[in-house]
Amino acid sequence: MNLKRLSVTVICSVFLSFYGHSQEGKVTVNQDKRITKLLDLKKEMNRNETDSRRYKIQVYSGSRSGAQNAQKDFADAYGQWRPVMHYETPNFKVWAGNFSTRLEADRALQRIKRKFPAAFIFKPKKT
Repeated sequence: MNLKRLSVTVICSVFLSFYGHSQEGKVTVNQDKRITKLLDLKKEMNRNETDSRRYKIQVYSGSRSGAQNAQKDFADAYGQWRPVMHYETPNFKVWAGNFSTRLEADRALQRIKRKFPAAFIFKPKKT
């Protein structure tokens, strides 16, 4: 009789452990409508990479093949900042980043100078 009770208890415990803890629920997220506007504004700011209020880092200036190599090397080493090649007579230049503050650009420059010692910070001219 004792063995029968024990087996019934074990079976009930196993059954309840699988089915007794299941939960269903509904999650409702209440988000301020201004967050969407802020996200859209941030996207627009990031899209406008030639904004003269932003800081950039010049990584290379020289021949086209050198610029292409520098662009590839930079992209491989620093994936978080997209390198862009520009042509200003007579040189091809590789620019990276789109920093909103000088402090942000200075921090990035410290890292970038390890691989590109000639790199420097600038603000693009309005075109």
